Amino acid sequence: MLAGTSTARENFMSARPLVAPIAGAWLALILCSSATAQNAYPSKPVKVMVALPAGGSADMIARVVSQKLGEQLGQSFVVDNKAGASGQIGMPQVARSAPDGYMLTVSPASFLTTNKSIFKTLPYDPQGNFQPISKLVNQPMVLVVKDKTKFPSVAAVISQAKAEPGKLTYASSGDGSPQHLGALMFETRTHAQMLHVPYKGGAPAINDTLAGNVDMLFAVLPEALPHIQSGKLHALGLMSPQRSALLPNTPTMVESGFADLNLSAWVGLLAPANTPPEIVQKLNQAVRAVLQSEVKDKLASNGMEPAPSTPDELKANIASDIKLHAQLVKAAGLQPQ
Repeated sequence: MLAGTSTARENFMSARPLVAPIAGAWLALILCSSATAQNAYPSKPVKVMVALPAGGSADMIARVVSQKLGEQLGQSFVVDNKAGASGQIGMPQVARSAPDGYMLTVSPASFLTTNKSIFKTLPYDPQGNFQPISKLVNQPMVLVVKDKTKFPSVAAVISQAKAEPGKLTYASSGDGSPQHLGALMFETRTHAQMLHVPYKGGAPAINDTLAGNVDMLFAVLPEALPHIQSGKLHALGLMSPQRSALLPNTPTMVESGFADLNLSAWVGLLAPANTPPEIVQKLNQAVRAVLQSEVKDKLASNGMEPAPSTPDELKANIASDIKLHAQLVKAAGLQPQ
């Protein structure tokens, strides 16, 4: 045996009992740091990006939920609107932000799902650049018209659309928007053919429908509800599995004889990819509390169905809707822009 080997072995063996305590101390430190980060978050105002103009339903949801999140978590959640290009201005800013929980987005489904089918390239990856936190609401789609004499029912719309293919017009808030997707689903499943008239936002689309410049609109219920209740627009059918308590006399598309015409313009809360799990979990728990508070009734009274989810459930929802929307776009023969 070489000189000193025995001594080295004895020193090593005597040091071994120290290894476990040191490793344990490091593990405790890591866990403590993680817990401290979670407890400290948020320590400054949080920006909530909405890649749409102020005044629409997604913006309203963002403002109501952000105010309550601020109350829950003790910091301001400030809504910032960056509208334009079907989400391609605001969404990339969120994707490029630091994954620290201080930049979030309240996004409509279309920016995360339909955009992948209607644009050749996107400046963000809907699945790779974002960490889902929770779905916020489901919003049923509803077919509305101004002239109920000309269009008394869903069947009347289909009959006229088939009699004069491409003549009837429908408005939307832009290519790939929920209104556009609702119409694509309607055309595909009923074999009707109509003319798409896109606008730069939901408000001008509704205004031109109110003015009679277009025949109809597949509207997000919260945006059309005030005009339906005032009698300025007439609801013919809901693209929902069940009737709305706010429109008890409006049948669903299924009740009107057209199966498989269900579409929800859901809205979700997301963060940049790689946001720490403890922050994601804290936000998810806060969202659940908010959507079970008086906010639940406020949203419901505006035609929105509170729908909190786990991050994984929202992730799966995005993946399944990307496939569904791609099928609709392909069936409609649309070419990516």
